[in-house]
Amino acid sequence: SEYYSDHPLFPLDKTSADLNTDMVGRTDTERKTADTVNYVYVVGHDKLSSELPLINEAANKKYTNLVLDYKFDDPNDTERIYYRSDHYNFARKGVPVLFFYDGMLKGDYHKPTDTVDKINFSLYEKRVRMIFHTAWEIANRNEMLKRDKPLPAGAR
Repeated sequence: SEYYSDHPLFPLDKTSADLNTDMVGRTDTERKTADTVNYVYVVGHDKLSSELPLINEAANKKYTNLVLDYKFDDPNDTERIYYRSDHYNFARKGVPVLFFYDGMLKGDYHKPTDTVDKINFSLYEKRVRMIFHTAWEIANRNEMLKRDKPLPAGAR
C-alpha cells in the first residue's frame, strides 16, 4: 500500500475511499463486552470525511446490524491501530479510509497457529456483507465523498 499510494495507477484525488479488511473472520480474545461475537472494529470512521461513517452505519443497520466498535479510533489508543495498517498509506494522502478488523492482537496474531479452522465463517460472511454494501454505496454515488476533516496528528 505504501508503494501504490506513492505511485498510484489511478489518481488519489479521484479515489473515493480505501476500505481495508484484516482478520475479519475471528473474534478478539481480549474483548470483554457482553456481545463478543456480533461486532467488528471500525478504524478511521471519524477521520477525513464526515460522510463516510453515515454510509457505513446505514449499510450496517440495513443489512447486518453488527456492533460497530470504534475503540481503536481513540487518539490515545496505545496500539495505534489507525497508523499501523495498509489503510494509513491512503489516509496520509487524504483518501478517506475505513479499516475493518477483528481486534485479535493476542493469541495467534502473526503466528503459524493462526489457522483457517479458527475462522468463524458465519461471522466472517456477515462482516464482509456489511463491507460490501458500504463499498457498493460509495461506488454508486454521483459524487465523491467529502474530504472535510483533517488528517489526525501522528505517524507510523
